Formats: sequence, C-alpha cells, structure tokens
Amino acid sequence: MFALEFPPLSHIVDWPGLAGEGAWWEINKVVLVYAIAAFLTIMIFVLGSRRKELVPTGAQNLAEITVEFVEDGIARETMGEAGVKYTPMLISLFLFIFFTNIFEVIPIFQMPASARIALPLVLALFAYVVYHGAGFRAHGLGYIKHALVPPGVPFLLLFLVVPIEFVSKFLVQPFSHTVRLFANLLAGHILLVTFAVLTSGLFVLKPYLPLALLPMAGVVVFTAFEVFVSFLQAYVFTLLTGVYINAAQSHEH
Repeated sequence: MFALEFPPLSHIVDWPGLAGEGAWWEINKVVLVYAIAAFLTIMIFVLGSRRKELVPTGAQNLAEITVEFVEDGIARETMGEAGVKYTPMLISLFLFIFFTNIFEVIPIFQMPASARIALPLVLALFAYVVYHGAGFRAHGLGYIKHALVPPGVPFLLLFLVVPIEFVSKFLVQPFSHTVRLFANLLAGHILLVTFAVLTSGLFVLKPYLPLALLPMAGVVVFTAFEVFVSFLQAYVFTLLTGVYINAAQSHEH
C-alpha cells in the first residue's frame, strides 16, 4: 500500500516569513519578488543610459528595444502622439509586471507575485487614478458627463444608461483589470504545481515510475507556456491602461 500526502491548495501562494514573521512589515518570498522586480526594472534603464553608444549593446540595447516596443506598440497605438508622454509610466508598468510574472519559472522562487491579488489590485488602482486623472485634466468637471453619457443616447434612456456606465467605468473596470492579471497567473501557477507534484509523487511510487513521464512533459510544456503568459499579461495590462487613458481624455463625446 502506497500513500502520498499532498499539500493543501493554500500552500501554493502562502509563504512563511523570511524576516519579521507576523509583523506588518513581514518579508516573505512574494515581497522579495516585488523588490527584485522593482530593482530589475530600475537597473535596465540605469545601465542602459549610463553610456550612450552609436550601436547600443547589452542593457542599453534592451532598454531601447523596450522603449520602442511600448512607445510604438502601446502608447501610440492606443493614444496616438498624445500617448508619448505616458511612455515612461507604461514602460515601468510593463516591465514590473513582466518581472513579477516571470518568477513563476525561475528556480528556487517559482512564484509569480501577480498570483497574489494584492499586487494586481494595487496596480489596477494606480491605473484607475491615472486614467481618471487624465480625464479630469482633459475635460475638467465635464469629465463626469463625458464618462457617463454616451453620444446620441435619447434622453429617456439616460436613466438606464448612466447607472450602467457608472458601474462599468468606475466599479467594474478596475475589478476586471485586477482579476484578469491575477486569475491568469494563479491558474498557470496551480497547473505547474499540480504537474510538478504529480511527477514527484509518481517518482516516489516506484511501480508507477514510467507514468511520471506524462506529468513531467506537462511541466515542460506549461513552463514554456507560462513564459509566454508572463509577457502576454504584462502587455495586456499595460495596453488596457493605455486604452482607458485614451477613452478618458478623448474628445469624441
């Protein structure tokens, strides 16, 4: 008779404190990922701008590629030339989210910080302040009408449309922005952990050792997939931020 004890699901995202356990400033693996991701985001531009060269190499080349990608593929794509001034913010957002995501496949860490809802929520609220701030800056108090009253709607329908627009723009939008990032990273993390535990368990149960090749293949496939998801979710979150800013400050209404 063989038996295995599988850890509870809560252990997937709940890590013991590395320092200050139980205190408000407790540092665990997730906090460490936050710090490293912020450090890497800063260092790319520090190293990239330290020495200007005609043909950029190394960190400078990476920084320039990132700037061009975000500026052309996100800022200009969503806001036109008016979006260029938001490029530094969008680049920082994109890189920080990507780095927190990619730790899913980094040995020892193997934990995407975005799989804890606190980070996606804070980033979504930051974006929320930015795009509504852009709206008030562009329209003044008229932004309320701009956000809640679509053009061409008959007066009587406004009693139905305005509450729907309010819930959508001011309540659901930041919620969906949060959950999209959080849920995708958590789901991928659960899949990887599940296949890894199955592989380990089948290795322990010697009679079933050949079957371990199946979940092991799943680990390889989903690891590669999570690298793609890490990039994709950073891109989608940043792209939506640009779309929301553009919608808030546009003058189409």
